[in-house]
Amino acid sequence: MKQTCTLLLLILALTNNTWSQVRVSLLGGPQSSSIKETNEIPGWETDTKPFYQNRSGFHLGFMLSVPLNTAQTVFFQPAFLYSTKGNKYFKQNDTSFYKPVDSVFYSNNFFTSYIEVPLNLGYRFKLGKKAGFLVSAGPYVSFFYNGKETSATRTFKRNMSSDPDYDLEGSLKNINEETNIEVGKGENKINTLDFGYNIRAGFDIGNVMVTGFYSEGLTSFYKSSYSADFKNKVIGASLSIWLNKIAPPVLKDTDGDSIPDKSDKCPDIPGLQKYLGCPATDTDNDGVPDESDNCPGVTGLVKYNGCPIPDTDKDSVNDELDKCPAVAGTAKYEGCPVPDTDGDGIDDENDKCPSEKGVAKYNGCPVPDKDGDGVNDDEDGCPEVSGSVTNKGCPEIREEIIEKVNFAAKHIFFNTGSEKIQKKSYTGLDEVATILANNPGLHLQIDGHSDNTGPAKSNLLLSQKRANSVKKYLVSKGIDAGRLGATGYGQERPIAGNNTKLGQSTNRRVEMRLVKE
Repeated sequence: MKQTCTLLLLILALTNNTWSQVRVSLLGGPQSSSIKETNEIPGWETDTKPFYQNRSGFHLGFMLSVPLNTAQTVFFQPAFLYSTKGNKYFKQNDTSFYKPVDSVFYSNNFFTSYIEVPLNLGYRFKLGKKAGFLVSAGPYVSFFYNGKETSATRTFKRNMSSDPDYDLEGSLKNINEETNIEVGKGENKINTLDFGYNIRAGFDIGNVMVTGFYSEGLTSFYKSSYSADFKNKVIGASLSIWLNKIAPPVLKDTDGDSIPDKSDKCPDIPGLQKYLGCPATDTDNDGVPDESDNCPGVTGLVKYNGCPIPDTDKDSVNDELDKCPAVAGTAKYEGCPVPDTDGDGIDDENDKCPSEKGVAKYNGCPVPDKDGDGVNDDEDGCPEVSGSVTNKGCPEIREEIIEKVNFAAKHIFFNTGSEKIQKKSYTGLDEVATILANNPGLHLQIDGHSDNTGPAKSNLLLSQKRANSVKKYLVSKGIDAGRLGATGYGQERPIAGNNTKLGQSTNRRVEMRLVKE
């Protein structure tokens, strides 16, 4: 154990300067061990070697990870592990041959335990913010901890006086032996130290690392009664839990200006970050050092922190001469915008009515009201005819006009089953056209209806066609189609029962409604 303590102290000494960046993990997992034996015994490779088996075991301990560069990609990773090693042997013999004494089987377990110290160099490939792939390799030194060798033999002894063809009387005997494996230089002794190499690779995510490893001895760790070399071989997997976090690296800063020497262009003189570690300069020679100069590349005044006299509104009139420094203007008005006396958003130079609010459409003048009815022409449905405000500048619809339109609607006649208007309907429709022509602010809605005679779909189509015929007629009389609406409702809106001829006749109708624009 003295050697172990000495090695650990050496590791701590090597990592003392970067101890705040050292990570410590608890490490352990399963492993399979074997012993690589080489000798010159005739027939050993075929008669003995095939019956050796791997030993299943485990390892458990701690591992350190010491970064060797500021990028923290290269690491020194020593570990302190308890590790089980060794192998097993089992051979069952053929007892079919007649012999006085037969060995039924023979087994031997050679189990050792070590305190193992791998000393690996590793490289970590970054896969993400918290993930990486690690590859490491290096030598190891193992300190023998303890070991046992156990063997078991079963023999069968026959009664030689019996007939071998008919009587196989005999007895079975089990022989079990167990001995401690001892350290020493003599035969059947084990060395205190074992040296070898190991390779490890795996992934880490956050505080967890999963790796696989392979290790093999470079020296013979055991001296047998015959000439041979014995080297440990182990393959296994490890789960590591990091117990602490890495502190940020401490970078050298000779001048103590909080800028690391590797980034400091003046590492021996305290400076500023903005000047890459050098003292402040006065690039524009305006008497204001760059560290206080808001315009270090342009000559300015102390009053304005090293900048020229400002022009806040960018109108080419500096703020000391600008009577409106926050609003872009012209030199003619001492940096102020062209005035807008009436506040209508049109400056006086372009306003034809500078003392009266207006609109751009009329060059700053109010919207005209030709008919003087108090409704301006842009909102007046009848700009040439005086009307009321409630009717959007058009005359109110008089009751007598409504009655004339209703009368005309009741006297519209069509050929049976057709949308063709009969001539006796023209008089009333002509009067409706005249009313619309004299009242340009009025619109007309034409609704066609039918009774329930025949299919509903056919009735709907016919009612639409009849409403369209009335609209077409009025358009032919000079009425704008945009003022006319035509809708067919078929038999959906009866105003009388369809169970009598009179009711059906009443339901076959066209209605016309005057609507204000």
